[in-house]
Amino acid sequence: MAKERGRERAIARIRETLERAGFFVSDAHHVRPTAFDLMARRDSLLLIVKILKNIDALDGAEAKRLQELAHLFAASVILVGQGSGTTLLEPGVVYSRYGIPIVVEASLEEYLSKGVPPFLFSSPGGIFARIDGARLRALRDEHGLSLGALAGIAGVSRRTIQLYEESGGAEVTIVQRIERYLGEPIARPIELFPSPAPRRPRPPSREEAGEEEADEPGPERRVGPAGRPSTGDPVRDNVIAQLDGMGWEVYVTVRCPFDAFSTGSTGDSQDILITTVGSMRAARHRADLLQQIARVAEGHALFIVRGEAGRRSIEGLPLLTIRELRRHRDRRELMDELAERESA
Repeated sequence: MAKERGRERAIARIRETLERAGFFVSDAHHVRPTAFDLMARRDSLLLIVKILKNIDALDGAEAKRLQELAHLFAASVILVGQGSGTTLLEPGVVYSRYGIPIVVEASLEEYLSKGVPPFLFSSPGGIFARIDGARLRALRDEHGLSLGALAGIAGVSRRTIQLYEESGGAEVTIVQRIERYLGEPIARPIELFPSPAPRRPRPPSREEAGEEEADEPGPERRVGPAGRPSTGDPVRDNVIAQLDGMGWEVYVTVRCPFDAFSTGSTGDSQDILITTVGSMRAARHRADLLQQIARVAEGHALFIVRGEAGRRSIEGLPLLTIRELRRHRDRRELMDELAERESA
């Protein structure tokens, strides 16, 4: 219990840091276990944030889910952690697990609030910095140093200096030694939020590709009209089939406050739709959160109610029954009704 309260306090602090830096941030959610904790947007930058006390708790499957969500939302993903096992992480150092960047709270706050980027990264063998090769070469020429002379100062070989001038990485102690002699910084800052990869196009179904269906679908797997894997819930399967039949590109999401991510063009716009299936009680509980996530992602949220809804929306979250969803045959018609219910 104390561990969970400590994690919740960390999430609250990070949320405040993001808000002070000008981000619109979704509330933390309580769907456990969870693929992510916060989603935040500032202008064109969309972040998916995961908070862990021990970064070793991130396994390959969880990392894949985060990366899938980052691709789907065209977002950057960042993990904020405290330690690895019994070893505390160091401020100013970027760590990595399965290709996901990891920093401590202090580093994230310094980057967002003061614009001070980290310069160091952890790699097997120690802490390193990426050398600005062109700057190092210019400073060496300015000081009239040969490769051999600078190699002697740094305590490395001539070939190693050549690699540094090709923008290779160097141990932090060597970088500090060179910087002290030259009197100038030579390390390149690390971009915590590189431009995300563009959203991937719809992959072909197994049937289209002439393959047999796999026994185990991936964590974020497109649900196609043929050979569709089951989510384990007939009602949810039915909803996904309905959306797919309208021409949405549908992906089932795992460990999220929503069940499916869909994208598709209506007219000149490319719409994002996040969909959740559940009871009216769940709709009341998640309405504000789903609306926040939809606004942060610049998309729309839809809650499909099991049984009768008795109302059209909750706090601006459109509600549809299975029967009402079946009446829609194309994306534009559905989006028109959602817009009407969002303003109701």
